[in-house]
Amino acid sequence: MSKIALYIRLSLEDEKYDSLSVENQQKILREKAMSLPEFATCEIEEFIDNGHTGTNFERPAVQRLLDMVRSGEICCILVKDFSRFGRNSIETGYFIQKVFPLFHVRFISVSDSFDSAEHKGDTGGMDIAFKYLINECYSRDMSVKSKTAKMARMKRGEFQSKVCPYGYQKGADGRLVPDEETADNVRRIFEWAASGFNATQIAHKLYELKIPTPGEVKTMRGNRTHDVSRVNGVWCMSTVLRILEDERYTGTYVINKRHSVEIGSTHVRLNDESEWIKIPDHHEPIINRELFELAKSKIHKFKLPNKQQRDYLLRGKVFCGCCDHAMHISNGRHFKCRFSEKITEMACHNLSIPIKDLEVVVFDTIRAQASCVLGNRDLESAELSALYQTEHTKKLCDLQERKRKLYEQFVLGEIGGDEYKSRKSEMDVLIADVKNVIAAAAEQAKSAREEYEESLRQKKIADELKAADTLTKSLVDLLIKRVYVFPDNRIEIEYLSRSIF
Repeated sequence: MSKIALYIRLSLEDEKYDSLSVENQQKILREKAMSLPEFATCEIEEFIDNGHTGTNFERPAVQRLLDMVRSGEICCILVKDFSRFGRNSIETGYFIQKVFPLFHVRFISVSDSFDSAEHKGDTGGMDIAFKYLINECYSRDMSVKSKTAKMARMKRGEFQSKVCPYGYQKGADGRLVPDEETADNVRRIFEWAASGFNATQIAHKLYELKIPTPGEVKTMRGNRTHDVSRVNGVWCMSTVLRILEDERYTGTYVINKRHSVEIGSTHVRLNDESEWIKIPDHHEPIINRELFELAKSKIHKFKLPNKQQRDYLLRGKVFCGCCDHAMHISNGRHFKCRFSEKITEMACHNLSIPIKDLEVVVFDTIRAQASCVLGNRDLESAELSALYQTEHTKKLCDLQERKRKLYEQFVLGEIGGDEYKSRKSEMDVLIADVKNVIAAAAEQAKSAREEYEESLRQKKIADELKAADTLTKSLVDLLIKRVYVFPDNRIEIEYLSRSIF
């Protein structure tokens, strides 16, 4: 059974307005849905994105809605206004004018009095286009104002991120205060570093003392942001180094380290340190400045400027089949699972494999699988679909010309209004049928061409494998996403595309 989708979005800024509350949007959309003819035969399903910006479509509920549209489960989408669906004019217009009509999905914006069923063949006019642009301009203007206000609060030391560094929590005034449960662990880390322990040794000591990792602490407190199912209490060297480099533990306020690539984007980049905002003696320190500088001086980061980078073919692609962690290159000769070095009860404890042996096994496996999948498809089905599409396009042009002449006959008084309406309705049905046939033929031609291109790609891979004697960088980049290594000398290859083999 098809469904009527009620899409509701509420951003953090929208919470200031009662008219945009989730409950108010639900009421408006349900009343509208009950007035539609589809209501008698369709189910109603709500999709709610609470606390998400409309400047991009990286929202869980809207992604689930779009997946259901593509699978043909949705017949109609209702929103309170265009801005609820999206504030990006290009993407919003693309979905409403291109994607939804392709899947025969009706789109209704209640407050904008827009119904795609009333605008077949056009975009809704200049009014709709201006609304797209106004929503996007509003979002950009709000983003600039919000960023300016946030920067002013940063410079005064008043703005604090939701995420507190390990060892701290938010106090009553919103500032950082030491967390009694974890602050002592931070002190231990700095004291060990000052005593001469390196980051790997500190990580091992934390594991031996059964001290939960920062991610595990968050999970225990109800924050499920991070997947800690593979952690098993093991601290990463990078986590230790990150703590040892963080000046906030000395009571210094540090912020504005990163910025968004563009408005609405979730991608961020690191700012130059000269752009960071630092305010000394801002909050209660966990360690003093002397201990921080001493620990920092003891942690050596070796970087050889003239060191030659060896080109390992499978670098970054080899993972442990037991714990799913990346395997590190050890002494330039082995891939080794370092994660389980101190966990003797884990199946992958001391798991390693010679790099050269792994490359040989991977190459032999790929070559054996490739021998069965030489591409043999041709373009015949794609060409037939394209020809079929061309014939019906001509038929569509003929019908539209006949419809135009019919209107001329009506205007000239050669036929009456009733006859005009009757014959026009018949032509509209024929035109709709031909459009559906053209769309289906286009989709079929596209699918056939994609299959043909995939067969050419497979043949190229097979030819390259035949010509090669060993694994090459080209083959690795073309085929392999990951290689899993197991303790029983077994490997599994995850390919970049499931259709390859």
